[in-house]
Amino acid sequence: MSPLSKPLSQQQPSCLKIPHTDPEIHSAVVHRLLFHLSQAKEGQPVIVVCIGTDRSTGDSLGPLVGTSLSRYKSHLFRIYGTLDEPVHAVNLEETITSIYELYDQPFVIGIDACLGQSASVGCIQVAGGPLRPGAGVNKQLPPIGDIHLTGIVNVGGFMEYFVLQNTRLSLVMRLSDVIATSLYSAIKEWKSPANFFALRE
Repeated sequence: MSPLSKPLSQQQPSCLKIPHTDPEIHSAVVHRLLFHLSQAKEGQPVIVVCIGTDRSTGDSLGPLVGTSLSRYKSHLFRIYGTLDEPVHAVNLEETITSIYELYDQPFVIGIDACLGQSASVGCIQVAGGPLRPGAGVNKQLPPIGDIHLTGIVNVGGFMEYFVLQNTRLSLVMRLSDVIATSLYSAIKEWKSPANFFALRE
């Protein structure tokens, strides 16, 4: 039996890493997100923090996801980080402080672009625990998120800022579309009264 066909309660909370071109990408990401969302408490507000800036092509993944999610006009979650109002290195700490002042025990989902090995470019990762933004460009920024999603937009290890500036926008757009649609689908299903308790059985 493949991991995707196991009951959610039997899955291990390991990182999912899957190419965005995989035919099963949507169902795989939704399934893994549902596993992580099932660990949240009933009534916890869901906050999606999309980190990045449109001043850098590779780093625009987060704001693109946030902008796509905002078009759903959903009451199921609150979004921080869009193309118009990005969350980035300068205002990240302030944003985190604001979230925890406004919401009681929020369940935070962090989203960001990252750099990786050549074979991993174009992959989407879903994992438990906080996102560590800026790590790929050697920045010390506060971690954020109970879970996180990242899109590997280019190769890391050298001239990171130059690499981010010279990343293909088409790839970033495709990654952002998969992340936004999958995340919305997962939260919508998780918030469904019929599924909320079933996911815990």
